[in-house]
Amino acid sequence: MAQVTIQNVVKRYGQVQVMHGVDVDVGDGQFVVLVGPSGCGKSTLLRMIAGLEAISGGTISIGGRVVNDVPPKDRDIAMVFQSYALYPHKTVAENMGFALKIKGAPKREIEAKVRKAAAILDLEKYLDRYPKELSGGQRQRVAMGRAIVRDPQVFLFDEPLSNLDAKLRVAMRVEIKELHQRLKTTIVYVTHDQIEAMTMADKIVVMRDGRVEQIGAPLDLYDNPVNTFVAGFIGSPAMNFVHGRIEAGPEGVVFAAEGGARLPLGERAAEIGRAATYGIRPEHIDIGPGGVPARVSVLEPTGSETQVFAKVGKDSLDAVVKDRIAARPGEEISLRIDTRRVHLFDRETGQRL
Repeated sequence: MAQVTIQNVVKRYGQVQVMHGVDVDVGDGQFVVLVGPSGCGKSTLLRMIAGLEAISGGTISIGGRVVNDVPPKDRDIAMVFQSYALYPHKTVAENMGFALKIKGAPKREIEAKVRKAAAILDLEKYLDRYPKELSGGQRQRVAMGRAIVRDPQVFLFDEPLSNLDAKLRVAMRVEIKELHQRLKTTIVYVTHDQIEAMTMADKIVVMRDGRVEQIGAPLDLYDNPVNTFVAGFIGSPAMNFVHGRIEAGPEGVVFAAEGGARLPLGERAAEIGRAATYGIRPEHIDIGPGGVPARVSVLEPTGSETQVFAKVGKDSLDAVVKDRIAARPGEEISLRIDTRRVHLFDRETGQRL
């Protein structure tokens, strides 16, 4: 196990700079997820940790040793890629032990480590099979087993679940988290799926355009996003955003939306007259008397809950309610907003107020 320290890392391709002074600390034994939209630089950063991409500036340390110029094979890391990259002509056991064989490890040691990894991943009965005889989830477990047998200081995962179907992704998320709890090895995991990030990580690094937007525990990012980008990226369904201005009225301080609605702010202090963006998560909106008048646009029942898309003035709000509701599209309803959960952001910069 080892700490990974990324300090002021820069990456350029010719005259084009794609990473802009990234700083990330991964504690010994932590599960850290790099998350962000496509093109944000998360996979590039992971490849720089692995040594597959040269860095243009800054330092990367693994276990206290600067590895800027250390070849990938000498960094004591193991990487699991998006594609399984298994040898089709080799059995599961041969695939898992191949890296040790190349290093010249004794046959008995290879067999022992393969059996141990197979037991961890529930692959013992598949050791004599070939990749074509396995399901997608089993192949991904073989790829993970190939990394485990090397007993590295750091595991690097590059979107390993993106090729799996939805049900299998959920099962593999649990397996990877259980694997981390058993091995207690440092993991850096890249994904564009914020649900994976929220459910698996000890710490999340949210990236955009080669920069770190925010770092924190999953629920810290959910409860206290620093800007509208993080607020909109973390959480599913995404946070509602309404543009407008903070005003004082007969009902107290309210948010006057550009679309005409007046949204509650509760007892929170706010700068009267300031242009802002009002943020509220769908799960913090309920349906009941005394709320904001709205008109139903679309209902999406999922069984355990109902997602309601409604028009409030000219703006749209998305609510998630636990009860099954009888409203139909076009009907008037009342949306009750939990004002304790309202977020306000600067209209121009998007930063949290």
